[in-house]
Amino acid sequence: MTLPRRITALARASWGLFFVFILALGIFAPQNSLARDLQGRVGMGYNSEFANSVVAAKVPGISIKYALTRDIAFEAIAGIQTASPVNSVTGIKFFKNLFFETDLNFYYMLGGAIVTANNRSGVDFLTGLGVEFFIPGIENLGLAVETGASLHNLSGSFALRTLGVSFLDAGIHFYF
Repeated sequence: MTLPRRITALARASWGLFFVFILALGIFAPQNSLARDLQGRVGMGYNSEFANSVVAAKVPGISIKYALTRDIAFEAIAGIQTASPVNSVTGIKFFKNLFFETDLNFYYMLGGAIVTANNRSGVDFLTGLGVEFFIPGIENLGLAVETGASLHNLSGSFALRTLGVSFLDAGIHFYF
């Protein structure tokens, strides 16, 4: 191989390495996101994922969700059924946003509740990951989907179970 051909081959390889370097910078560099910023906004809706949701008399809770910052939010949940036997749920959840996507927030959640069902009382703790997504054009309506684990003692002893809930149980919130 002659010297001009070697220089040309080296230049092509350098441009290839330069392209890979620029691509890596683009992937790993912090980017502005178009995720839903809910800081200072209140969401009203429901949540039905605590232990008393698995009994025959399902009791979804009315919930109020408030975002303290862009990354951290809290949710208070309360629900009751007055038919005999009385079933109820009173709980709180903590959210920490991990990733921000367009019209979607990916978060870690941790929650706890006092539940009653079929004349038994207990506690339910849950943790896991979830997403709250927003349909384009309906910017104030958030639908949540969550997965993780739950620890509850409604049956009299502690039981660990996996958790996978759609927006029908994880909740829908309208943000003001």
